[in-house]
Amino acid sequence: MFLEGIFFLFRKPPKLKHLIGELSYVGTETIPVVAITSLFSGGVIALQTYSTFHRFNAETLIGAVVAISLGRELSPVLTSLMVVARVGSAMTASIGTMRITEQIDALEVLAVNPVRYLVSPKLFATLIGVPALTLISDVSGIFGGYFVAVKLFGVNSFLFWDKMRDLTEFHDIFGGLIKSFFFGGIVGAVSCYFGFYTSGGTKGVGRATTNSVVTSSMLILISDYFLSAVIF
Repeated sequence: MFLEGIFFLFRKPPKLKHLIGELSYVGTETIPVVAITSLFSGGVIALQTYSTFHRFNAETLIGAVVAISLGRELSPVLTSLMVVARVGSAMTASIGTMRITEQIDALEVLAVNPVRYLVSPKLFATLIGVPALTLISDVSGIFGGYFVAVKLFGVNSFLFWDKMRDLTEFHDIFGGLIKSFFFGGIVGAVSCYFGFYTSGGTKGVGRATTNSVVTSSMLILISDYFLSAVIF
């Protein structure tokens, strides 16, 4: 299903309004959730590392630790999990409801390919939206760490940014974006798959939604290990 959905994006792309609508739902409407989550995640990293770094007079390294931790791991993973919880479950429920009410069968009768019509726009949205949200997560988390380190603990503001620029490499951020692209594919494919093959009436929709969220979350965490081993 994933390959077929990607195929239609290039061979017979869905209407632009469908692509933009799905991207808006996945990306724009999810920004507040991701921004708030990442803001406090960056703050927690600074809060937890300050006491240890303070013993060695290395408080100025907190900025680098926050940026690298978010760029490599936390932003891609947390963003993807937030998208799974908010968007992936809705995708599964929406397509699953169409399956049990025979709307997908009606599309096939009308000679409309349901994968092209339903799956391809959602895959496009997750493949583009999750990396974009990851960038927002990086920025939000860094400012959360900055607030805790500089405003609460009195770390020198100039050294906070200077050490972060010196020690954080482009590869750290770009590697996280590569991971988020794979995670976006997982979210879109798994959510659409469980919705597309829903059975058992309204109870089946509930089971499919639960299975979709659990499976997506597990695959994200499992693939995170292997992607980290390859990229970093």
